[in-house]
Amino acid sequence: MIAIIDSGIANLRSAQKGFERAGFEAGVVENPRTLRDAHGIVLPGVGAFADGIAKLRGAGFAEALLREIERGKPVLGICLGLHFLFSESEEFGTHKGLDVLKGKVVRFPASASSGAGALKIPHMGWNTLAIRRPAPIFRDLPESPAVYFVHSYYVEPTDPGVVAATTDHGVTFTSVIWKDNVMATQFHPEKSQHVGLAILRNFGALCRST
Repeated sequence: MIAIIDSGIANLRSAQKGFERAGFEAGVVENPRTLRDAHGIVLPGVGAFADGIAKLRGAGFAEALLREIERGKPVLGICLGLHFLFSESEEFGTHKGLDVLKGKVVRFPASASSGAGALKIPHMGWNTLAIRRPAPIFRDLPESPAVYFVHSYYVEPTDPGVVAATTDHGVTFTSVIWKDNVMATQFHPEKSQHVGLAILRNFGALCRST
């Protein structure tokens, strides 16, 4: 079973249905102790970083998740779940993250949303991935796959070696990270049609094999 952490700030049923369509059992979990028995863990999230990380810590999920990452269990962060994995976020002040990966969460620069050729912020809609490293969740994807984004902030990893894919929206930002058993996407696989389904299927297969 793949455990989807109930962060209280995501459309959890959408992620659950995505895994079901991909052929894998997934369940939303409210007790952090259940993470130990799962074959893989999904960390979703939308909304404000400070509220989300406070809910994870308050429910005991932060400590439990870090323990399972240390044990080598496959973990997939989605959108705000990607942000939680980093050291800190600059969203409405400075807030500490889980520090699984060194780096920070920053907002798209104001210059991207002003002047001639201005880009909309939040970055919302379809955009393509430039794959930099062959992460396990990229298996059998087409070249420059299109996926669905909704975000105003993105991660800046300290170590460029964890970047698995980038995307352009005024600036080139990290859209997928991969380090050992930890993978995370800035976009929403569960909203990304056949490409997203392939990513969920690849993650499910990884969970099944470990």
